[in-house]
Amino acid sequence: MSRRHVLSLTAASRLMILLMALLPAILAAPPSLAASPLGTYNIQSGSITTSGISSGAVMATQFHVIHSSSINGVGIFAGVPYGCALGLVAESLNCMLYPNLIVMANLYARVSTYDFYANIDSVNGLVNDRVFIFHGTEDSVVNPGSGDNVETFYNQYNSQVYKKNDIAAQHCMPTDNYGGACDQLNSDSYINNCGYNGAFEMSNYLYGGGLRRPSGNEAIMSNLIEFDQSEFFEISAPSASSMDTVGYVYVPTRCANGAQCKLHVAFHGCQQGREEIGNVYAVHAGYLEVAELNDIIVLFPQAIKTALSNPQGCWDWWGYNNYLYDTRNGNQIVAVKRMVDKMTGFFI
Repeated sequence: MSRRHVLSLTAASRLMILLMALLPAILAAPPSLAASPLGTYNIQSGSITTSGISSGAVMATQFHVIHSSSINGVGIFAGVPYGCALGLVAESLNCMLYPNLIVMANLYARVSTYDFYANIDSVNGLVNDRVFIFHGTEDSVVNPGSGDNVETFYNQYNSQVYKKNDIAAQHCMPTDNYGGACDQLNSDSYINNCGYNGAFEMSNYLYGGGLRRPSGNEAIMSNLIEFDQSEFFEISAPSASSMDTVGYVYVPTRCANGAQCKLHVAFHGCQQGREEIGNVYAVHAGYLEVAELNDIIVLFPQAIKTALSNPQGCWDWWGYNNYLYDTRNGNQIVAVKRMVDKMTGFFI
């Protein structure tokens, strides 16, 4: 065999090895040809709220604290307080497993420093904001005592806190019509049927009551749209910040036709993003039915896993992107803010 042929085979072998290495990532999150630019809508002033489960719950409280002058309420399912990890992986484990070891004064000091240097909005923006906390008594991933720490944190800033912690639920987003057994760990989706519509109860509290309760079949699947998240990254690809190229947004029919609507930002938890389970969280966590009945546009930003720093596709709440992760300069915070800015047509 000639030297030329040997070189060709070697090059081909290297190409095959490269393709095999990339194959899992390609198959895990296939590019969507349907992803379109995120739209701008008629958003009601003072109506922006946020929520999340697990790492998404911490991301929601980060988004709320950082932009408290514009974000008017937060729902926290199986989460920990803002700033709890202090930028340390080891401390994040204490937040989740040993909440009694958390020194709340350290979190208040972090907030005070960030407030002084304008890394977050003034803490005055947290006063009277509505905070909804859900934490199951059977949670084996995040100790239920963490919910008490979240309550303590927000009471420090005179927010209006409601805590639901009397349901025998595992680590999950609770619904009344979908998911695994309420008290069992359902690692397929971390959505459990607890006979409790968490998305509705949370939304109804955040918006002051009076929302229409869904029966479970109100969502219109064609109103769930894939949008291009790449638009919101100016220097690097979304993957550099552990975010997907595609996100989801649900636009109720009346909102799509120009009616004035509310806006809610919903953050999935670890292993719940598009890369892992497709649109299962967006479709089945309970948000869509509430949204369609009550004119609430729901934005579902999407995170992805990275091999070393974020192997479970969590949101950044311990600093795997950079040390400014829980300030207005955090990579993921900046991207989601740009999404909200575009949707509202003004800068939050």
